[in-house]
Amino acid sequence: MATAMYKLKLGVALAAVAVPSLFGAFVASPLVGTAEAAPRKHVASRSAPIVNRIVFEKNKKVTADQLSSIMETKPGSPVNQATLSADIDRMREAYNRTGRSTVQITYREVPLPNNRVDLVFTVAEGSKVGIESINFVGNNNFSAWRLKRQMATVESGYLGWLRTTDTYDPDRLAGDEERLRQFYVNHGYPDFRVVSIVPSLNEKQDAYVLTVTVDEGQYYKFGPSQVESSISDVNPADLEGDVQSWNNWTYRGEDVDKTVEDMTVKLAASGHPFAQVRPRAVRDAGGNVISVNYVVEEGAKVYIERINIRGNTRTRDYVIRREFDIGEGDPYNKALIERATRRLRNLGYFKNIRVTNEPGSEPDRVIVNVDVEDQSTGEFSLGGGYSTSDGFLGEVSLTERNFLGRGQYVKASVQYGQRTQGYSLSFTEPYFLGQRIAAGFDIFSKTTDDSDYSYYKDQTTGGTLRAAFPITENFTVGVNYTIYSEKVTIPDGRYTDNDFDNGEASVAIKELAQEGRRLVSMAGYTLTYNTLDDLKQPSSGMYVQFKQDVAGLGGDAKFIKQSIDGRYYYSLTDDLTLMVRGQGGYMHGFGKDKLAIVDQYSPGPDLVRGFAPGGIGPRDIAGGSKGNGLGGTTYFGGTVELQFPIFGLPREVGLRGAVFADAGTVFGYGGKKYAKYGNPDDPTQVTFNLVDEHKIRSSVGASLLWASPLGPLRFDYAYVLTKAKHDDTQAFRFGTIVNY
Repeated sequence: MATAMYKLKLGVALAAVAVPSLFGAFVASPLVGTAEAAPRKHVASRSAPIVNRIVFEKNKKVTADQLSSIMETKPGSPVNQATLSADIDRMREAYNRTGRSTVQITYREVPLPNNRVDLVFTVAEGSKVGIESINFVGNNNFSAWRLKRQMATVESGYLGWLRTTDTYDPDRLAGDEERLRQFYVNHGYPDFRVVSIVPSLNEKQDAYVLTVTVDEGQYYKFGPSQVESSISDVNPADLEGDVQSWNNWTYRGEDVDKTVEDMTVKLAASGHPFAQVRPRAVRDAGGNVISVNYVVEEGAKVYIERINIRGNTRTRDYVIRREFDIGEGDPYNKALIERATRRLRNLGYFKNIRVTNEPGSEPDRVIVNVDVEDQSTGEFSLGGGYSTSDGFLGEVSLTERNFLGRGQYVKASVQYGQRTQGYSLSFTEPYFLGQRIAAGFDIFSKTTDDSDYSYYKDQTTGGTLRAAFPITENFTVGVNYTIYSEKVTIPDGRYTDNDFDNGEASVAIKELAQEGRRLVSMAGYTLTYNTLDDLKQPSSGMYVQFKQDVAGLGGDAKFIKQSIDGRYYYSLTDDLTLMVRGQGGYMHGFGKDKLAIVDQYSPGPDLVRGFAPGGIGPRDIAGGSKGNGLGGTTYFGGTVELQFPIFGLPREVGLRGAVFADAGTVFGYGGKKYAKYGNPDDPTQVTFNLVDEHKIRSSVGASLLWASPLGPLRFDYAYVLTKAKHDDTQAFRFGTIVNY
């Protein structure tokens, strides 16, 4: 073996001077453990032992699988001291990322027959070394508290045992530098830079103190912007509507980027795939103004030779490729690549995404590399809670957002609560028939006991077929068909004993319950416009949805109903978000039958907080002072809400506060007026006293919003300002948050 490795030839004399160099090369071989130089004539050696297995002891914070995955030493490889030393360094780095920078790792070899050994690593993990404080130097325009909220790295606190982001991690801090830069650039400081981030141990040597020194630079506003074109058939006036850098507004880098993207996409769609938009900043430092001129010019004719998908161990290649509007052989378009990158991030399938380019086989070819790292997309939830509309509630749900790596959404859940029980199954294919069409179905069954509010119980079982067609990045058209069976019952005999002193179900409810099960067959469409920056916790953008449904394609119900709900979010500062909402709806029945109470609008606290479910709108007050909410054919309302962080609480807690004002009304009962019911000779069975006021109800209040592990929740306390005489109020409300 040695003659082959070092190219020695038999029969050729070996000069004594060659022995030291040969010996050094021989020892460096991974096959050799120890060696000694013999006097001139021979080399005595023994082979390095082979690793049989690798064992870890006393490791709790980092699993054996995680440690093994970062080691170069593997079972079956020879023991090499240099490699083992590097492996231990990598293991220490893994522990550093969990905040245990004092970790000590030793190893021993356990000899086995046939020159094999077990490697046993013993880990003394030590205690977690957190971050005592993050101090800023040079921040004259933004408080340290506000800058800390931009960083992923946080100070240690009473929730330190729940998180690992309160430790010193150079990679995370590099990301924090970019987050701080983006924050400043989007608040008028394009020249901002982080001068340094210096870590130091505190006096007790048990936590780090981070000192972040920044240079904010000068504040700028946007000046007048214009579009220039060096392409003969591109009219600059056609692109001026895409400019989002408005005069006298605070300079925002993301406005410039969005303008460039929108213009580039429009140019590509109009037959200029190689056109590029170059923002040219003209500074007036004395006037603190940056005028951005968008220059349209013909770019180099470069084509995509290949798109490499790498690192996806679970997600299928085609799921990633379909987010690109361009493919192999198409003109390279940077704006379309960036849009695809943003789409991939929004999927939520990947922990990390990196899209880079490299030269292709020809000067006019480029290779696009997409490196991703899959993350868990399945969720098993077992929880319980309480809401004012459903009472105490328990739920078991299983959700998979990337089913079998195909990008499909599947959710199955079972609910059992004080006033609500049911189950549901949902499936969505986001690319139906190979097109950007989100198609799917829902199967559901739900029983709701509304007897506390309207003296009846509603049981519904059915399903929905749906599809959504994106017209643009922000505008979507959806179609749906729903069919369900519904049965209304009166759960308590007190509500049918004709004793109006203890509460009596309305004659409208009694008749509906007497009819038994009814079938509703309904088709509709939805128009959605969405520019929200974050669907879970939006701070800017708009969401508007218009819906229209027609029931009467068979079944027992015949009506047309339409509704609109619009929300606008505006970031007053990075911490304060203003939300303005408007909503309304109208419906009417057709044919000889009147509308049933379960078909009509009864928004209650979803329209004006401070009122009970079914607490506003048309009522039959014959059944007692509280009466029975019947619902109406028309509603409208508005909300103004200011959301803010709660000072002193870490961001990871997920708690925010809000103050709000609501106003709205429900009116226009569309059901039968009931001239008689049951036995016409018994006047107690025909009592029907309809109250249908158009009065505007209003309230003000405060909220607590929590991004909890069980989903977004909110607690509202409302004080009613105006109401109708027979409305049913409810000051406290607890339930889930729906932002769109």
